[in-house]
Amino acid sequence: MGEAQVSLEHLFRVFTKPEHKDSKLAQIEQHLSDNILDFLSQHVVTKKTSLEEIEKDFSDSKVPESPEFVSTHAESLLDKLVAHSVNTYSPTFIGHMTSALPYFHLPLSKLMVGLNQNLVKIETSKAFTPLERQVLGMMHNLVYDQPQGFYDNHLHSAAHSLGAFCSGGTIANITALWVARNKLLGPQKGFSGVAKAGLAAAYRHYGINNLGVMCSKRGHYSLSKAVDVLGLGREQLLTVPAPKQTLDPAKALRIGKRYQEEGNKLLAIVGVGGTTETGHVDPLDELADVAEELGCWFHVDAAWGGATLFSARYRDRLKGIERADSVTIDAHKQMYVPMGAGMALFKDPQNANAVRHHAQYILRAGSKDLGATTLEGSRNGMAMMVYSALHIFGRKGYELLIDRSIDKAKDFAQMIDKAQDFELTTTPILSLLTYRVCPAEVQEKLKHVNAKTRNAINEKIDALVVAVQKQQREAGKSFVSRTRLEAPDYPSQCITVFRVVLANPLTSHNDLAAILAEQHLIAKETQAWKELMDFVRETETVAS
Repeated sequence: MGEAQVSLEHLFRVFTKPEHKDSKLAQIEQHLSDNILDFLSQHVVTKKTSLEEIEKDFSDSKVPESPEFVSTHAESLLDKLVAHSVNTYSPTFIGHMTSALPYFHLPLSKLMVGLNQNLVKIETSKAFTPLERQVLGMMHNLVYDQPQGFYDNHLHSAAHSLGAFCSGGTIANITALWVARNKLLGPQKGFSGVAKAGLAAAYRHYGINNLGVMCSKRGHYSLSKAVDVLGLGREQLLTVPAPKQTLDPAKALRIGKRYQEEGNKLLAIVGVGGTTETGHVDPLDELADVAEELGCWFHVDAAWGGATLFSARYRDRLKGIERADSVTIDAHKQMYVPMGAGMALFKDPQNANAVRHHAQYILRAGSKDLGATTLEGSRNGMAMMVYSALHIFGRKGYELLIDRSIDKAKDFAQMIDKAQDFELTTTPILSLLTYRVCPAEVQEKLKHVNAKTRNAINEKIDALVVAVQKQQREAGKSFVSRTRLEAPDYPSQCITVFRVVLANPLTSHNDLAAILAEQHLIAKETQAWKELMDFVRETETVAS
């Protein structure tokens, strides 16, 4: 049942549009749209089904022998896939950076999918190529604010690139450091450059033992991937402890100087414009000074926080970003674009030529083919979705959304401060914050015990946070993630905390109050709460 006959006539029908609006395919499309809208109106988890149960629906490793009717397959997707997906649109899904999307992306995405442009080359993306260049130009302008003449000269220049559009922050960070590496170890008299001769030859020619990248311990894991992919080695990622959640410029300068005195070369300092765990912003202006003194590239990973630049009130929190040699921004985060829209922007449009590639059959010298300076080859036209969002929202629309998210995070922080059995662990700089469930009695006790006892109590609190987070997730009404952090109040250990991202415009004060109330109710009923309280009271007995 549900199988279609194998025939050219059937296959041709799959490739052509329905003949009229009431056709079977049009009905299927409407059915799918209605079901998705129904799904998006429900809780974070609509069906309590284990991952193991879901895996059974996707356990056949054989390619289906015969075609399936589209209608049959659509119903299968609704039952097996949609019904068990995570509802990231839910106003109580506040644990990750994936959020609700504006509805206009659904119909506009049909244009992108239907046209099926390949942005690697002009011949497969004639209009999409200048559109993508314009998007990169608009974002470059947002960060670097160059005169109009600069953009007139470089926006559509075949010899320059204002940036590279890619699938996300990971590829953007790798692209930025790839450009930095190829510039630093570029061609000289008697040496063809690292891109041609390789890393070992480059180290010999330049007299380098190792090439390093520095960031704080709050730096994104993609930086570890970057030093791996670029051949530098993960041991050359110099991660600096950050108990205050940001990279200390004085400490960065000391570590950088010591590293270079040992016969190494620092390739780049990476400042973070909104950490993924707490939303903190490194002191970018001061780190730019450090990079200048050390003679290295300065990259800012603003995948999360870059959109803050739309806000006149809060853009100063990224002060110094305009001094970066390169900047990463993800449009699929606070710009509310579907997944797969990252950008690496270059202050100097000439720098992308350090990674320019040619291939006679596709990427010819002198062409405007985007694939010549991007790490990814074939790509879809996601820049169109960014282009549309920039026009439909405008700077003022984005400003309203950014301001609202940061203000909401401040409000939630105040709610946590007032809740006696919760403890705020990081104050929001952008729209992220962390906190933990910690009974008022335990908070008071932590102030008066020695370090060993404090560590033991914190381990019990960690177990409580984990238990609450797991049970709340499994209940399916809301979702808050968790992470482990260094915290100034507890310098000798990391603590486990709840992590929230308040980016969904639909999340209300009442939603946040309900999430806290649910966590409090769950916490008081756990075995971990009882064990924590018993431990604290036993500690009191011993102390007395």
